[in-house]
Amino acid sequence: MKKVFVIFLFFSLNSCVFSQTKKEKIHWVTFEEAVKLNEKHPRKFFIDLYTNWCGWCKRMDAGTFQDSVIVKYLNEKYYAIKFNAEMKDTIRFQGKSFVFNPQFRAHEFALSLMNGKIAGYPTSVYLDEKYNVLTSVSSYLTAAQLEPILKYFGENKNKVVNWEDFQKSFIGTVK
Repeated sequence: MKKVFVIFLFFSLNSCVFSQTKKEKIHWVTFEEAVKLNEKHPRKFFIDLYTNWCGWCKRMDAGTFQDSVIVKYLNEKYYAIKFNAEMKDTIRFQGKSFVFNPQFRAHEFALSLMNGKIAGYPTSVYLDEKYNVLTSVSSYLTAAQLEPILKYFGENKNKVVNWEDFQKSFIGTVK
């Protein structure tokens, strides 16, 4: 009987450890990769504008972007992009080159997504399949706060109902 118990315990512990290592993560891609992917399989874009020094950005990485509901939904419905708003690399998109702008201490691409001014970090930007900005939210968001925004655009509810009415009827699945 002890052998059966030991074997059962071994497999139980082994499966717990294995399931923890298989935790699904957001499939972050670069903007350039997302554009290429979008050519074959159109999707909306979720862009996380962050900086290396931003504490709230790190908190979203450690909390919000680890939530299983958020991870699953972003991976299914969006191309998820982490974009360092202070990076120095050149981005080429739609015939234009975007570079770091020292006057604003921000990348021109990030500025273009925010109509020329960054309100703060983190900022979540939502684009449709044709690269039109749907909206942006400059704030730390919990998983429960992010879920309705993702679903509002991910399910095209923005085309049939205004945000306030959608929020009133939204029932979230984040725990």
